[in-house]
Amino acid sequence: MTLQELRALRIHRQHLTAPAEALTVVRDLCGLQCQFLSCALHALRIRTGQPFSPEGLVKNWTLRGTVHLFAESDLPLFLSHDGRQTIAEDGFHHWRTGALLIAPERYRRFCETVLAQVAQGNDTRAGLKEACAAEGMTEKEADAFFDPWGGGLRDLCQRGLLNHRLQEKKAFMPCPPFTPLPEDDARQELLRRYMFHAGPATLRDASYFFAWPQTELRQRMERLGAREVQVDGGRCFFLGDLPGDVPDAPACVLLAGFDQLLLSYQKLDGVFLDAEHLRGIFSLAGIVHPAMLLRGQVAGRWQRKGSRVTFQPFRVLSPKEKRSVTEAMERSMDDVKRVAWD
Repeated sequence: MTLQELRALRIHRQHLTAPAEALTVVRDLCGLQCQFLSCALHALRIRTGQPFSPEGLVKNWTLRGTVHLFAESDLPLFLSHDGRQTIAEDGFHHWRTGALLIAPERYRRFCETVLAQVAQGNDTRAGLKEACAAEGMTEKEADAFFDPWGGGLRDLCQRGLLNHRLQEKKAFMPCPPFTPLPEDDARQELLRRYMFHAGPATLRDASYFFAWPQTELRQRMERLGAREVQVDGGRCFFLGDLPGDVPDAPACVLLAGFDQLLLSYQKLDGVFLDAEHLRGIFSLAGIVHPAMLLRGQVAGRWQRKGSRVTFQPFRVLSPKEKRSVTEAMERSMDDVKRVAWD
């Protein structure tokens, strides 16, 4: 298999040339990264061709310690693998060092306060922080509990007690009850989906996507019966039959910020993005910018602010390429009133 064939196949399997319904897309792709809801909604739009409908979707912490948009029916796949939707009994610990930050009895009190407040409609971080302060939460405890990356709100989400609301501003809602899958079964199912819809992929790719060790992934692939294909002298793995009628890579796709097509593969391997342009898309601050994908290769990035869209090519584009970019914009965005080229 050539690199050109690999690009076209990955683009196809990730629904960029095989549109599907929103729930099918999020299930097949193991969710869509959703620090910014607008990015996840654009990622859906270019894969469905349809306006966004929230029916059957939820937003919560899942893979790689990040927030994703995914199917509510997949809550058992992502959350509370110990089988309990309960408050931690050993207090609250620092998410990296393991140091105890809030004693067990106090942590339970604050968690119960948060859950009760959210159920009553007080669902913002500010409102919940105020309610916990009224219960005696100290400033130090508040810094720990409301830490945006590793706080108590995240703990309650990952235990299947809260979900994020489907909106840009951070707010929370009760998580519906579900029966979790055992962690081994959940990991096996997530890898199965990845190998069907991101494969052919290397072990490095899968390790990058899941943040799991390659030794574990190799064993799981063997259990799944993953098949192997040679691509440009390297080994890639996949599940299912590889279709023989895959469309060529499109003239242009305007990928979302944090798009799954770029996050599914080791960013240093350069299948879609040349190394010289790596920092133009993957910033040192952890941002993955929206990318202009021309014939399967990233040729620049784009940004939308209100009704204005700005394109920043990494090279000089031909008039035909610029037209394809404009046509892709018209297919995937509404109410654009001004276009600029930097």
